[in-house]
Amino acid sequence: MAQAAESARTVIMTVDDDPGVSRAVARDLRRRYGESYRIVRAESGESALDALRELKLRGDLVAVILADYRMPQMNGIEFLEQALDVYPGARRVLLTAYADTDAAIDAINVVDLDHYLLKPWDPPEEKLYPVLDDLLEAWRTSDYRPVPATKVVGHRWSARSSDVREFLARNQVPYRWYSADTPEGLRLLSAAGQDGQRLPLVITAEGNVLVEPEPAELAAEVGLATTPTADFYDLVVIGGGPAGLGAAVYGASEGLRTVLVERSATGGQAGQSSRIENYLGFPDGVSGAQLTDRARRQAGKFGAEILTAREVTGLEVNGSARVVRFADGSAVAAHAVILATGVSYRQLEAPGTPDLTGCGVYYGSALTEAASCQGHDVYIVGGANSAGQAAMYLSRGAKSVTLLVRGGSLAASMSYYLIQQINETENISVRTGTVVEAAHGSDHLEQLTLRDTESGKTELVDAQWMFVFIGAAPLTDWLDGSVHRDGRGFILSGPDLTPDGTRPRAGSWTGRRTTWRPTFPACSWRATRAPSPRNASRPPSEREPWP
Repeated sequence: MAQAAESARTVIMTVDDDPGVSRAVARDLRRRYGESYRIVRAESGESALDALRELKLRGDLVAVILADYRMPQMNGIEFLEQALDVYPGARRVLLTAYADTDAAIDAINVVDLDHYLLKPWDPPEEKLYPVLDDLLEAWRTSDYRPVPATKVVGHRWSARSSDVREFLARNQVPYRWYSADTPEGLRLLSAAGQDGQRLPLVITAEGNVLVEPEPAELAAEVGLATTPTADFYDLVVIGGGPAGLGAAVYGASEGLRTVLVERSATGGQAGQSSRIENYLGFPDGVSGAQLTDRARRQAGKFGAEILTAREVTGLEVNGSARVVRFADGSAVAAHAVILATGVSYRQLEAPGTPDLTGCGVYYGSALTEAASCQGHDVYIVGGANSAGQAAMYLSRGAKSVTLLVRGGSLAASMSYYLIQQINETENISVRTGTVVEAAHGSDHLEQLTLRDTESGKTELVDAQWMFVFIGAAPLTDWLDGSVHRDGRGFILSGPDLTPDGTRPRAGSWTGRRTTWRPTFPACSWRATRAPSPRNASRPPSEREPWP
């Protein structure tokens, strides 16, 4: 009875200056939460603050505040910053248009934003309710106090600091970033008893101090699962990209005891994508982070375990069991193993790039660095979809974005819809027949030497930011001696694999693959090697990451 009475006095507030949108949000909230919570609607930041002060005086509780970003006089971030002083424990959600996602990301550091939602949120069963359900559950279990965020102190141009920020962001762990040379950064260093010589410094929400943490240590401290709960499973999935997450969903939904093992962050390279517009089922597009979050929650819904920051180093057959060995010497066994290890970005071999990786040179989208590119000239190396998606995302804040493409045009490697978008974006330029000859800089990227592949002429340009998308290689070296691979490292499967491990001639398949005889209904070893039609004609080393 006490909990029911408390819920009746607990408020979910929505603030939007557009009366139509305000009524629509309130309608959807009442439909789902009206029986347990009071839905309070305001149409300006000022009136919402007045309402919050009245609620505070009456002793009412506020669980969640949803505020639109674009409001006159006081925008959503400014409102939430003041609301934080009145109800510091309320969960904060910013409603944004697609063009305002940069502002939403910035708000994470300004107002400890818990989530941002893109408008429109239809259908709410998919885009609104799951988010609010999680926030309300977190609010209830926090004893109505604000949850302190993880803090990261480091140097702006530090590869290690960049790695830590990217790890937290990709694993959707809220954190606040402080440069070591700012007053707040210095205060945190002093409070932690550090002189700033060893960075980054991570202070967890519980107050634990980590100095130059390794991924496994960091994952364990911020609440990510790193240790399996059992020694034996029905199914082990290795790799947490879309294919691995899909396998975990299907395995767990069929009642198999399933564990997914990922060495860095779920989502794989697709999870790093700023925008995916040709993924089935998302006609309005979806960011890699949103896709990953939904897939991860779906796998968890069916009971799949997800282990993060665990590197697999070996695979063995032990009777009817398949044994997966980790880098720390531990192991788990299972009836079946699915390999979904994906690929890693190929490294640019130009002189200077290895030393500047993480200090102006980045592989993949590096979305954590996007805010720092505001007003700067950005170079992107590559001509496939990943490069095009990054160019469109970064162009919203960068002064200019230049795509450096080795080939003669984008048409051979990039989807038509992306080429059209790039052509229509004024601050994106495309330089074909151009490669990076060298990267220059002391502690961070300062200049690039570009070479024209036809004339051989070189040009020195100023640059602080370069993002590289030049194909990928399979992550299968650790399978040497365990599973048959071709000369480029791709796993042989299906009709490519004969009983003696050699590649058969077309139409010559006969007999059974006794080496991989199934011992479990779902099949013992599985691997997917099916490039998209656009990639099919390219050498594997030049194929872009899926999707």
